[in-house]
Amino acid sequence: MEIPLLKDIVIIFGISIVVIFICHRIRVSVIVGFLLTGILAGPHGLGLVKAVHEVEILAEVGIVLLLLTIGMEFSLKNLLQIKKSVLMGGSLQVLLTLLAGFVIAMQIGQPFGESIFIGFLISLSSTAIVLKLIQERAEVDSPHGRTTLGILIFQDIIIVPMILVTPLLAGATGNLGESLLILMAKGIGIILLVIVSARWIVPQVLYQIARTRSRELFLLSVVVICLTVAWITSSAGLSLALGAFLAGLIISESEYSHQALGNILPLRDVFTSLFFVSIGMLLDVGFLFQQPTLIAIISLGVLALKTIIAGFVTVLLGFPLRIVILVGLALSQVGEFSFILSGTGIEHGLLAGNIYQIFLSVSVLTMAATPFIIAMAPRIADLVSRLPLPKRLKSGLYPVPGIKVEGKKNHLIIIGFGVNGRNLARAARVGGIPYVIIEMNPETVRSEQAKGEPIYYGDATQEAIFQHANIKDARIIVVAINDPSATRRIAEIVRRLNPKVHLIVRTRYLQEMKPLYELGADEVIPEEFETSVEIFTRVLAKYLIPRDEIERFVAEVRSDGYEMFRSLSKESASFSDLTLQLPDVELSMLRVGVRSALAGKSLAQIELRKRYGVTVLAIRRDSQILSNPHGEMQLCANDELFVLGLPDKIARVMSLFHGPEKREGS
Repeated sequence: MEIPLLKDIVIIFGISIVVIFICHRIRVSVIVGFLLTGILAGPHGLGLVKAVHEVEILAEVGIVLLLLTIGMEFSLKNLLQIKKSVLMGGSLQVLLTLLAGFVIAMQIGQPFGESIFIGFLISLSSTAIVLKLIQERAEVDSPHGRTTLGILIFQDIIIVPMILVTPLLAGATGNLGESLLILMAKGIGIILLVIVSARWIVPQVLYQIARTRSRELFLLSVVVICLTVAWITSSAGLSLALGAFLAGLIISESEYSHQALGNILPLRDVFTSLFFVSIGMLLDVGFLFQQPTLIAIISLGVLALKTIIAGFVTVLLGFPLRIVILVGLALSQVGEFSFILSGTGIEHGLLAGNIYQIFLSVSVLTMAATPFIIAMAPRIADLVSRLPLPKRLKSGLYPVPGIKVEGKKNHLIIIGFGVNGRNLARAARVGGIPYVIIEMNPETVRSEQAKGEPIYYGDATQEAIFQHANIKDARIIVVAINDPSATRRIAEIVRRLNPKVHLIVRTRYLQEMKPLYELGADEVIPEEFETSVEIFTRVLAKYLIPRDEIERFVAEVRSDGYEMFRSLSKESASFSDLTLQLPDVELSMLRVGVRSALAGKSLAQIELRKRYGVTVLAIRRDSQILSNPHGEMQLCANDELFVLGLPDKIARVMSLFHGPEKREGS
C-alpha cells in the first residue's frame, strides 16, 4: 500500500541533501537551501510533492520544537530581565511598522481595511529564522540577541489580537470587547499555569521519570509536556509556537533541562527543515519572473522600512548605535506568522489575486535574504559607527553617567557583566585589585551602580570608551561578552591603543581562537575547551585520583591544548612579557601555607630548581618585594613566591606549599 506522504518526504529530503551540499560548498546558509528545496519540489516548481497540506502540518511541528528548545535555553528569570524589550520595544515596533504600512498602502490606493491588514502582515518578523541564526552564532545572550528575542516574543503574542480584529476589518460584526476580555482571562490563567508548573509540578514529574533511567520515557515525557502546553494555548486562542516557548520555559526551571534539550535537538532539526521547505513551496516562481522589478523594489522597501523602525525603537530603549543596527537588520524580514495571518485575510476577502502573490514573493525573498543580512550586519555596524554621527546616537540615549576613570593605574578593565564578568569582578574585589566594568545594557548599569559597583555604560567597540577608561595605564583587559564580531573589534582597538596591556578574551568555540590571537590577544579562553577540562577533573576526583596528580594533568592538557594557538602570536608579542616569548613556561605565584613544611627552611634546603625544575624569581613578604633572593633566605608562613617553570613542574610543587604539617625535627 503506497503512502503518498512518505513518498513526498523522501523526495523533500533527497532534494534537500543535494541542495544543502551545494550551499555548504559555496558557503550559503542551510535555510536558503531549504527554501530552494521547497521552490523546486513544490507545486509552482517541478511539482514533485503532492501532499502540500500534510507537509505544512509537519512544518507546524517543527515550529513547535524550535520554540520549545529556545524556551529551554532561556528561563523565566531571563524573560523578566528583558521585559522592557518585550513590552516597550515590541509594542512600539509593531505599532510603528503597522502605521507605516497602513499609510503606504493608502497612498497606493488600497481600501482602509486592506491597508490596516497589510500593516499587520509586514509588522511581524520571522521568529524561526532569526532565532535559529542567532543560536548558530551563539548570540542569544548578547545585548542585540536579547533585544531581538524580546521584540519577537511580543510579535508572537500580538498575532492573536490581529486575528481577532481581521474579521472586523472586512466588515464582519461581532463583540470584539467581549472576545478580548475572554482572551485576557485565558492569558492570565495560562501565565499562572506556567508559574505553578515551573516551580512545583514539572520538576517533581521529571525527577520521578529520571529515576527510572529510561531514555525513551524521559523523551516521551518532554514531548508530552510541550504538546500539552501548546494545545492549551491553542485552545485558548493563542499560537502553538507561544505555547511551545512557554513549555520550554517551564522545563528550563528544572535541573533536567539540559538532558531534555539534548534529546529534542535531533527531532527539532528534522521538523524545522520541513517548515522552511513548506515556505518555499508557497512561492509562485512564474509570477515572480513576470514582475521581477516590482517585487524587488517592494522587497528592498520592506527591508529598509523595517530596519529603520526596529532600529529607531532600539534607540528609544537606550542602546548604542551598534546594537541599533544589529537589531534593526535582524528584524527586517516578513515573518512566518504573517503566512498564518494571511490565511485569515484570504478567508475574509482582505487579500486576493496579485496582492497575495506579491505578498508571498516579498515574504519568501526577505526570508531568503535574512541569513546574508545577519551575516553582514556586524560589518555594516562597524562601517556606520565610523561615520561622523552625533555622539549621543553612537553612545545611546540613556541618562547613565559616562566613564570617567581618574587616578587608577594598573587597574583591570572588564568588558561585559554577564556570569563571567560578575565572577571576575567579585574575585578582583576580594583580591583588592582595582577594576572598572564596561557594560552595554543600561538597566544593568543603573542597578549595579546603585550597589556601588564601578560599572559604566558604553559600547566597547568605540575607541573613546577605552580612552575614558584610562586604557593607557591599565594592566589587564578581559573581554567577556557573547558577540564574536564585537569581540574581534574590541581586540583590535585594545591592541592599537595600548600594545603593552595584557588582553584576555573569553570565547565560545575553539575555532574563534585563531583570529583573536592574530588580532593581538595575549590569552584566549574557549569555554568549549575549559568545559572539557572541568568535566575530566571532576571525573578523576570521583575516582579518588590524588589532587596533585589531577592538577598536574590539567596543567599538561592546557599546555598541549593552547600551544598551537599561542604560537600564532609569537612574532607580534611584547618583549616585556616573558611568558609570551616562552609559551611553554609559566609564571606563577605560590603562597607558603601555615601548615607547609617549607616554612622555616631556606631556599638552598628546598632545592626547587635542582629537584623540581622551578626557579624562584622574587618573594613578597609583608607588602615588600625581595627580588632575586639568595639561597640562604629562609621562608616564612604566608610568603608569596613568584616562580618560573613548566606548567607540569609547577603543578608538582604546589602540594609542598599547601601541606602537610611540619613534623618535629624536620
